[in-house]
Amino acid sequence: MSNNVEQQIKEAIERMRGFIQQDGGDIRYVKFEEGIVYVEMLGACQGCAALDTTLKDGVESILVEEIPGVIAVEQI
Repeated sequence: MSNNVEQQIKEAIERMRGFIQQDGGDIRYVKFEEGIVYVEMLGACQGCAALDTTLKDGVESILVEEIPGVIAVEQI
């Protein structure tokens, strides 16, 4: 894995954190393996009915669009 790709992922997640934190949640980068970014959702995100939408329509769509090599986002 390229450290550059991992750094790009971390920077993109950091930009998204403010929006997630506005609703009482948070997101933490865990790892990047075989094109998949693994994150941990914290705070109000845990058990939230909109979690799948936040992950797939929000976080995943941004990371896939912005960072070559990212194909999906999964929650740990």
